[in-house]
Amino acid sequence: MSSKAAILASINTQPIPAMDLPPPVAQPIRYDDPIQKFSEVLKMIGGQAILASDLAEVQRLIQAQDVVQTAQQIVSVVPGLNVATKKTVALEPIADPHQLERVDVAIMRGEFAVAENGAVWCTDALTKHRVVYFLTQHLILVVPAKPIVHNMHEAYEQIGFEQRGFGMFLAGPSKTADIEQSLVIGAHGARSLTVYLVEEM
Repeated sequence: MSSKAAILASINTQPIPAMDLPPPVAQPIRYDDPIQKFSEVLKMIGGQAILASDLAEVQRLIQAQDVVQTAQQIVSVVPGLNVATKKTVALEPIADPHQLERVDVAIMRGEFAVAENGAVWCTDALTKHRVVYFLTQHLILVVPAKPIVHNMHEAYEQIGFEQRGFGMFLAGPSKTADIEQSLVIGAHGARSLTVYLVEEM
C-alpha cells in the first residue's frame, strides 16, 4: 500500500462526531433606506448605482455612457431593453465562448440586490454564455429596485435550490490586491460595474 493510500485509509477510520447547526442570527442587520445603503456600499467597492424609473430611462442613460459610445462590441440580453446597434453581438449564434474575448460592454440582468454588501444575484437564465460576465471590459447590470433585500440572510431566502444551476453574488468590478497592498481594478474581470436599479420593470 502506498503512503497516500495508507493516510487516506487511516482518515476514513476516524470517527467524526455529529455537530448541531449553530442557532440562526436573531436580528440580522436592516437599514432605513436599503437602496441608499446599497448605493453607498457599491460605490465604496468601486462600482456605481443609478436609480431609474423604467427601462426606457435605463436605455437613454446607457446609450449616454462613455464606455457604450466608445465600445466596439456590445452584448445586451435584458428583455425589454433595446440597445441594438451595429456593435451589438448576438450570443445565440456563438458556439465558442472564446469569441467573446473582445466584448467591451455587457448589459445583463440581475435578479435582486443586497444592501448589506452591495452584491447582486446573477444567473445564466438569459444567456448560454455566462462567461460574458467576466470577459467583458465593462459590466452593466439592470436590477429591480424593489424588493432590495437588507442582508445575506434575506438573500438566501430568495434563492431557490430545487434545481441545480449557475448563480453568483457579484459585488463591484473585478479587483485584487497583492502582498504589497496595491489595489488593481479589473485584474480578472470587468474594469467597471454600473448597476441600474429600476423602479418599474
